[in-house]
Amino acid sequence: MLVDSPPEARAEAASASPKRRAVRGAGLLVSAAVLLLVFFASIAVGAKSMSMDQVWHGLFQDTGTYGDVVVGERLARSLLGLLAGTALGLSGAVLQALTRNPLADPGLLGINLGASAAVVSAISFFGITSLSGYVWFAFVGAVAVGVLLYILGGARGATPVRLALAGTAISAALYGYLQAVMITDGAALNKMRFWTVGSLASATMDTIEQVLPFLAVGAVLALSLARPLNAMAMGDDTARALGARLNRTRALSMAAATLLCGAATAACGPIVFIGLMVPHIVRSFTGPDMRWILPYAALLSPVLLLGADVVGRVVARPAELQVGIVTAVIGAPVFVFLVRRRKLAQL
Repeated sequence: MLVDSPPEARAEAASASPKRRAVRGAGLLVSAAVLLLVFFASIAVGAKSMSMDQVWHGLFQDTGTYGDVVVGERLARSLLGLLAGTALGLSGAVLQALTRNPLADPGLLGINLGASAAVVSAISFFGITSLSGYVWFAFVGAVAVGVLLYILGGARGATPVRLALAGTAISAALYGYLQAVMITDGAALNKMRFWTVGSLASATMDTIEQVLPFLAVGAVLALSLARPLNAMAMGDDTARALGARLNRTRALSMAAATLLCGAATAACGPIVFIGLMVPHIVRSFTGPDMRWILPYAALLSPVLLLGADVVGRVVARPAELQVGIVTAVIGAPVFVFLVRRRKLAQL
């Protein structure tokens, strides 16, 4: 009965077998356990390593000692890494499904550059230098690009090529603007250099509280789009026959990706390769079913981000490498290896 069905339909049917569901469900539990371990390692490891007893004392018996203060700071950093990693993984998976391009990520469509352009404008024209001050500019910039991208590439029946072309055009324009402002304003260049690399070092609980509502809404919205995105993967005509509302799904997908990527970029700068690499790796063992891709990406993306942050703190002690540098150094060769060793997973 499934012989003449599209590959995506066969994949969904195969994923419905009890044995496969059990294996993938167990995989999610293992992924969650690995994330928990990496999260605690992110708190314990730094310029000064701490035992689990010290971490436990700082988390649950805070007496205001130096060690407890350090644990509190690392807790904020680890929480932001967990949230930002989840956001980047989900946004990358949604954008890859929306554009039907396994190499798509928030950077491809210009969302990261929208946040960066807004931040450099805030620094250069309004004199805002604190993270709490320009986090809102970054978020508004990302949202503005998301809206513009939908108007140019999606409002009248988007195609993957149309969205990619619109994102490329927006990215080129924003990159030119960004470079022009930084070249003509040395102060803006100096203040932007740290932010544009991508880092978790400036994380505070206040920052997390500012972006958490947007991350939560974006995550819930992205996870709820699994079935409509599965239908769209079969082609527009088939999706309509299955009852999918294409324009609504595209609009909600852009909204989810913009909320997630915008909030993550606003909080810790544009971090590359997380949203590109993790969904692609996940797809290699889950297949094209978004009902599995999205949960796995939500769990494994923060594993990569927090792991990269720990590596950056270990290799450069007593200083540290920003996590954006580490993800680029690790991500580029790994992704090239994946591309060379196997065919890209089809969408």
